[in-house]
Amino acid sequence: MNIIYYDCFAGISGDMNLAALIDLGVDPEYLRTELDKLGLGDEFRLDVTEAARNGIRGTRVDVRLDAEAHDHDHGHDHAHPHDGHEGHAHAHGDAAGTGHAHGPHRTFADIREIIMGSSLADEVKETSLGIFRRVAEAEARVHGKPVDEVHFHEVGATDSIVDIVGAAICHHRLGVDAVWVSPVELGSGFVRCAHGVIPVPAPATVEILHGIPTVSGGTDMEATTPTGAAIVAELADEFTPAPAMTVTRTGYGVGHRESSQRPNLLRVHLAEVGRSSLSRTSRARLLQCNIDDMTGEMLGHAMDLLLERGAMDVHFTPIIMKKNRPATMLSLLCAEADEARFKDLLFRHTSTLGVKSFPLEKTELERRFDTLETPLGPVTMKRALLDGEVLRSKPEYEECREMARRNDIPLAEVYALIAGLEKA
Repeated sequence: MNIIYYDCFAGISGDMNLAALIDLGVDPEYLRTELDKLGLGDEFRLDVTEAARNGIRGTRVDVRLDAEAHDHDHGHDHAHPHDGHEGHAHAHGDAAGTGHAHGPHRTFADIREIIMGSSLADEVKETSLGIFRRVAEAEARVHGKPVDEVHFHEVGATDSIVDIVGAAICHHRLGVDAVWVSPVELGSGFVRCAHGVIPVPAPATVEILHGIPTVSGGTDMEATTPTGAAIVAELADEFTPAPAMTVTRTGYGVGHRESSQRPNLLRVHLAEVGRSSLSRTSRARLLQCNIDDMTGEMLGHAMDLLLERGAMDVHFTPIIMKKNRPATMLSLLCAEADEARFKDLLFRHTSTLGVKSFPLEKTELERRFDTLETPLGPVTMKRALLDGEVLRSKPEYEECREMARRNDIPLAEVYALIAGLEKA
């Protein structure tokens, strides 16, 4: 089985993650082409360069914002603040203390609209929103605000959207079976933000990494940012300090700051591990409630909202309640750790007065994403595997729909063409 192993000996930030995955083999031009689907191309430029720390060569990524070009021209490297402190819900200065703003301020609702309105593949949208949702919920808890009202003055800025969506694009491009992560180095010390001096790790980082193995004090700075924390929290299938694996390739993401204790690098490995080491079974919760006083439109809206907020599955079942009243049973599948959050959403967005909860185990087939070249353009194929054998494959619907629209042909014709190429 193929995995990515994150060796976070010096922590992780959004730009270091992008740089490491590019160094691991993701083509920068592919990343730029996919990021263009967000419709934010006039707001940034992605610079990818070779760099080094303590004699170790790697890749460095800078997100150059148009509004900040004059800063760079005057010798201030504000192209990307996320290797220092970031992610706090209110604007603050960058690592140099200059107080520059970093792109437009956006709410989580704004970010969700940008991502869902793009032509990115469905799995990239889902992963991107999952990462952003973790940051949004952490900020909401820290600042005592509803999730959709938190203003991400920095995490919502263009450069962090690039970091997070770019992480999802690169992850799915590499097409591995799982992600394993070492205990995450948090760093030490204090950083200054708009609220004053705060300790390392930042409060949002602490919230995001609840339940995840971490270590502290290895560096004299903020080693792991909220964005970096959310990326590993969302992508990781397992946390382990020293796995038995056969490494096939290694990449290094070079950070923008230097530490006196250890090189500011994120090391990632492509590796092979024994199939028995990979578990496809996870603990989950099935939440159910019976509703007899909501319209079809209201129920449909609730389903869309619950799926957008990260539910694994939502479905309706027609039932007959007491006094022979027709009703709908809403069933929602979520991760064990998300049970309380989805109960709250059900109470807020449906008319139910009670929610039943059932513990269960969810077993999934392995999934792999490949690119199939067709006369109409490339299309992403989602493949389901059992013990390494491909059981079935299907093209991504959104990409097929766009092919049909672009070529003014029926969608069925697109599917028939792809099926023919798959059989050939």
